[in-house]
Order: sequence, then C-alpha cells, then structure tokens
Amino acid sequence: MTDFAASKALFHMPSDVIYLDGNSLGPMPKAAIERARATIADQWGEMLIRGWNDANWMALPGRVGNRIARLIGAPNGSVVMGDTLSIKVYQALASALELNPGRKVVLSDNGNFPTDLYMAQGLIDSLKQDHVLKTVNPEDVVETLSTDIAVLMLTQVDYRTGRMHDLAAITKKAQALGIVVIWDLAHSAGAVPVDLTGCNAEFAVGCTYKYFNGGPGAPAFIYVRPDLVDQVRPALSGWLGHAAPFAFECDYKPAPGIERMRVGTPPVIQLAILDAALDVWDDVEMAEIRAKSIELCEQFIAGVEKSCPMLELISPRNAECRGSQVSFRCDDGYAVMQALIARGVIGDFRAPDVIRFGFTPLYLDEADVEAGINILADIMENRLWDVAEYKKRQAVT
Repeated sequence: MTDFAASKALFHMPSDVIYLDGNSLGPMPKAAIERARATIADQWGEMLIRGWNDANWMALPGRVGNRIARLIGAPNGSVVMGDTLSIKVYQALASALELNPGRKVVLSDNGNFPTDLYMAQGLIDSLKQDHVLKTVNPEDVVETLSTDIAVLMLTQVDYRTGRMHDLAAITKKAQALGIVVIWDLAHSAGAVPVDLTGCNAEFAVGCTYKYFNGGPGAPAFIYVRPDLVDQVRPALSGWLGHAAPFAFECDYKPAPGIERMRVGTPPVIQLAILDAALDVWDDVEMAEIRAKSIELCEQFIAGVEKSCPMLELISPRNAECRGSQVSFRCDDGYAVMQALIARGVIGDFRAPDVIRFGFTPLYLDEADVEAGINILADIMENRLWDVAEYKKRQAVT
C-alpha cells in the first residue's frame, strides 16, 4: 500500500507554501540535488567526454524511457526520451500521416493544448499535400469520427478544465474506422492510470516536468506501438536516431525499434535528474494515486463551492471524467491567483478567466487542501485580490 506520508517526505517544499500547481511544474524531489551534483561534478567534471561510455550517458533515453513505460502501461523498449513535447508531437503526427496516406484530415478538439495544434498546422503547411486540421468541441469528437480522417490527435486530459477523454473507447472507435491515433499524455501520465497496451493506440507523447517531477525543461517522451515501430519513418531523421551513428554515413538509416525516434544529443543532466525523480514511483501504486487524488479534488470542490459561491466550477463534477486538477471560472482570475500566490497557495491562471489547481497526493494531503480552501475563501470574501499589484500581468501566468 502506498505510504503517502513517506512520499511527501521525499520532496523539498518551502515551509510556507501549499503547492497546487504540480500539473504545471512538479516540485523538486530531494534526491534531484545529489543526482545533479554527481552528474555535473563526478561525471562531466571528472570523466569529461568519457562519460558517454563510462557513465553510459548514451543509454539514458532508453533506460529512463523504460521507467516511464511502466507508468503508462507500455512494454519495455516502446518509449524513448528526448527533445521537447512539441518535437515529439511533430514526430508522431508526421509518422502517423505516412501510415494513412490516402486520407487528408487530422482531427483534434478545441480544448487541446495550443502547441499541439500549432505543430500540426505547421507540419501540414510544410507538407503541402492538401492535409487539413479540423477541430471540434471535445464532446463532439466521437460523433465526428469518419473514414475521411487520417489521424486523431487528442490530449487525454484537457489542460484548462481537466475534462478527461475515454482513451480506450475513443481509440477503439477511431481504429474501427481506419484512423491512426495519437494521445498526448501531458496531463495524465503520472496522474491517472494509463494502459497503452490495452488500448492499442499507435502513438503517445508526453512531458515529464509535471507529475513526474523532472524539473523545468525535463525531456519529453514518445511511444510507438511495438508492432508498428519498424514501419515508422522518423520525420526528424537525427544523428542519434541512425542505426549506426558513429559510422558517420551520409545516408540516413533508421535504428531498429523505438531508438529511431531519437533526434539529437540527449539532455544528460536533465535525464539524470528525471531518473532520480522516478525513484519516488518505485513504491507507488498508480491506482492508489488516482483514488487519493480524487479524494483531494472532491474535498477542494466541496470546500470552495461552500465558501466561495461566486466561483463557477468548470471541471467535470463526475470524478471519473476529470483528471487530477480542478478549475473554476473567475472574472478577476488573474488577480485572485496572484493574491493566492502571495499568501503561499500556488496554483495558476489560464486565460481568459480560469484559476486552476492540481492535486498530487505524493506531496499533498487533506490538511494542505483545507488550508488552501480557507485562504481562497478569505481572499474572495474580503476582496483581497482587488489591488493594483495583483492585476499587473507577468510573462508567465
């Protein structure tokens, strides 16, 4: 059974902070400091370039990928790390379109994270093959599926509202119509149980700086279904995705398996920190994480709705349809969030009017949630947000 008191002790958390923003950037595991020090000082510092062999840096993307695979229901050898999530979206979509050459429509929803849509449109514009990107309301995705669609590209958990797509059911319906499916797991990996093997999706991508606590700039991951991976042509045919990178051949030959989805030099220090962060998960059961996060979300919703009737819940009320976050609509949301942060309750704001809170039982408990509710209630009841300093927009909201 997962010991959440023990997992909480594994994270560094300032004593005056209630951190409800792990769905945007996870906090620092205490082990990250020593792992970063050792990687920088003992490996890079002492080994220099020999670290690629002596510290086995070159194998990090696959080794860490296998640790992620276990947490998203994927087999060893199907996930590799590297680059950013935007790059992995581009790779997955380019490969998916080539698997379905007779169709021209990429379907997504208008709740998808904008970068996924930007990357899709940019790829389509570059290909100049008459592809189109079509977006619909999230609730209309299933009824829009048809044999005209080449690729369905969705984020499982909506970044703004927390609304969660039924990954398995949608994948099954799409594939029955010959559609290739890509899932972005940025807001679900490490937050809700994911079974990529069971759902049979062709591709999945995700980031590791949220629920996996890999730190700002932590590398993204890409999954390709094992029976397809050797058919997939990497659109970004980088040196380290080559079958024999140190043969320095002029012609590209993709590596066998998931290694072909590597692009450039792996971020060794970030991967080492992520590897240390993933140690936290060795004694954690995903089903228990999910059950506890639902409890915390329900506690927060009930408390906020009782004490702050001026706030409108926009996350699904049914916990089974919601990820590990809760969002409320608030006309003065930006200023309210700044007032909260000034009081030590850190969530975030999403334009135009959403205040958003993440709930991760690895380092949050009922006392934290209750304290956060009380501070929010005080700010709203006494209009403590209504001062000029809280209304000045910063670069990152």
